[in-house]
Amino acid sequence: MAISLALHALVFMLALTHLGALTDRPELPPREPTVTVMVLRPADPQARLAQPEPPPVAADAPAVPPSPVSVPVPEVSPPVDPAAPRQPATMAAPPAPTAEEWAFASTYKLKNSKGYRHTWGQQVRSMMGTAVEGPDQGMVRFRVEIAPDGSLARLDTLWSTSAAAERLARQAIGSMPRWPPTPTGRPLIFEKTLSFSPFASDGPPLYQDDCLPDPPAFGNPFAWDGQSARAPVQAEPPDKADPQKLEDCLKLLPKDSIEAESARDQRLMEQWGWGAIKPGR
Repeated sequence: MAISLALHALVFMLALTHLGALTDRPELPPREPTVTVMVLRPADPQARLAQPEPPPVAADAPAVPPSPVSVPVPEVSPPVDPAAPRQPATMAAPPAPTAEEWAFASTYKLKNSKGYRHTWGQQVRSMMGTAVEGPDQGMVRFRVEIAPDGSLARLDTLWSTSAAAERLARQAIGSMPRWPPTPTGRPLIFEKTLSFSPFASDGPPLYQDDCLPDPPAFGNPFAWDGQSARAPVQAEPPDKADPQKLEDCLKLLPKDSIEAESARDQRLMEQWGWGAIKPGR
């Protein structure tokens, strides 16, 4: 009991002391904000005038011009005259077919009378004159129909790259006499391209493969009309030649010339683009 009273008395004394400290503390006045003003004073004009002036800069002495040095003037050659313009390329007309060539052409029946068609084109080109590089050079393709007696039945222009070439070709065809009869005794219909150019690679044809059957005509296996059922298209196998007929046919073939081989090679080089490019082409 005594201990409890002592503890209560101690707590009471501490509470009074704390309350007295809070009551006796004086109140501090509110703090006023401090404002600092900085003023920049202008420069003193008297101090500026008192500064010493910089020393005058001495004028540079006039530069002495260097003594002239004699430099030899190089000799300038007169301007070289421009090179003369390049002469345009030319190609003379081929010779007209001989009587022997016409005799062979009038009897050769293979490949739609190949010899007759070539000889006819050579005859026309020989009458067109010399081809000169320039705006008149070009090609013309005709569709020709020759009657069995050798007369011209029809001549149509399929396309032309030169009006002069077409005009000369038609003049030559119109002034030619009647040709020999066709080899088959029937009308001969063919298409022929005549080149009136100094870079033409025309030449005699090759006859070594004329006994072989013609390859089947190409047909696009992916063509479709959009309506019918799509069926796989098989390529037609090439026809096989009869051995006996092939042997007999080979005996009738003429001997190919070196000019024919060279013309064939030149045409292949131009077709596939792996030959030398000729100027003006």
